[in-house]
Amino acid sequence: MPVAPGPVPSPAESTAPGPAAPGRDEICLLDAVDLAARVRRGELSAREVVQAHLERIERHNPAVNAIVTLDPEGALAAAAAADERQARGEELGPLHGLPIAFKDTHLTRGMRTTHGSPLFAEHVPDEDELLVRRVQDAGAIRIGKTNVPEFAAGSHTFNPVFGATRNPYDLTRSAGGSSGGAAAALAAGFQPLADGSDMGGSLRNPASFCNVVGLRPTPGRVPSHPAGNLWDTLGVAGPMGRTVADTALLLSVMAGPDPRVPISLGEPGAGFRAPLGRNTAGLRVAFTPDLGGRVTVDRDVRDVFARQAEVFEGLGCVVAEDCPDLDGAEDVFRTLRAHEFHLGLGALLDSDRASLKPSLVWNIEEGRRLTGADLVRATTGHARIHLAATAFFERYDVLITPVSQVTPFPVESEYPTEIDGEPQRTYLDWMRSAYFVSVLGSPALSVPAGFTPAGLPVGLQIVGPPRAERTVLETGAAYEAATGHGRRRPRLP
Repeated sequence: MPVAPGPVPSPAESTAPGPAAPGRDEICLLDAVDLAARVRRGELSAREVVQAHLERIERHNPAVNAIVTLDPEGALAAAAAADERQARGEELGPLHGLPIAFKDTHLTRGMRTTHGSPLFAEHVPDEDELLVRRVQDAGAIRIGKTNVPEFAAGSHTFNPVFGATRNPYDLTRSAGGSSGGAAAALAAGFQPLADGSDMGGSLRNPASFCNVVGLRPTPGRVPSHPAGNLWDTLGVAGPMGRTVADTALLLSVMAGPDPRVPISLGEPGAGFRAPLGRNTAGLRVAFTPDLGGRVTVDRDVRDVFARQAEVFEGLGCVVAEDCPDLDGAEDVFRTLRAHEFHLGLGALLDSDRASLKPSLVWNIEEGRRLTGADLVRATTGHARIHLAATAFFERYDVLITPVSQVTPFPVESEYPTEIDGEPQRTYLDWMRSAYFVSVLGSPALSVPAGFTPAGLPVGLQIVGPPRAERTVLETGAAYEAATGHGRRRPRLP
């Protein structure tokens, strides 16, 4: 399906940042942990921080199209109220004064949530989604919404309401998806933290494409409410940041139990704010460039990934090439995904079929064709893969594999149609390196791993056993410190 993104701006060269406007741009490129600390110490006010980000959005967002709804007046008023609370000596949340634009599939009270669909172009919810409320209760300032594919379907961010989001490292390329607006906004310095969601890679692929960090948590770590299927373990919500520590900071306020969500984990989230230092000597690392030969990976991605085993060995890890048993993962993911699409969007297919993009119609219809036998096969296959993964992680602490099989592709394409000569026949095929991992039920962290000769970012996926977010984050922090790839920011026109 062709995308009509409008005029193509000049490409942005992926290099170290150019000269910054005094003060303002420096604020926007600070790590979230550092920025929050400066606000708490009174070195910066919430109003200064929000104003700096609003100015940067005004200058650069027209080229990137990451922020699709913006409320400057409301954000500045909320920032002024935050400063007044601090002046009165009131207790401050861990995100006090930090601006954030929420993903446009997450409900925001009094601010439109379009899902990237013309059917919801003017939809204004009367309640906040649970994670939105938790983030704001922690002191974050809502400034707007970030762009998404239509109903978050697919890992390229474009829709008929707002158009396509462009990659800040090369404006002719995709920012990934479905959290593509969030990842691009982080990379471009429009916000220090971002929320996202992930069924088949929607946090990890855009993080990889935009040289930022994204965590797909264990199902139940970040409870979702309201939700159509309270027992769904395939789709999760999670945090994004420019560093691993920033991502852990946002996780700390997103995570925690909720009695309305039966799969929510009981552990409070605050523990994720503890420092991520770890002695990686002896850490058992399984390393696979292609998930045991199950996926085709573009040469540029393979070349970057091949250098990473040496980094982990240099950190004292014990590295071996190995992979969990993922036989049947394709059928499990495709079946359960189609089932969820039919549950969530089947009514819209009946009432407004012409308003849905063809790939979305196809995926919903796939769900409609499922039989009871299909669901039994997928459910039992899912259980078998989980048990095999449990045994695998008794031998290894983490699994290292590429996030995406390709580099950021042209923004005009809906999806890559081939990888190294192998046809990709649907909008899902090229995402297997991410969605096979979704089937494991494991936390999976996308961390910047380097750049291709053309300056396009490549991400590394660190996967741990279920509920082992701490191990995954600590490993990611050690790798990040050893490489520094995430410090390379885009040059915006």
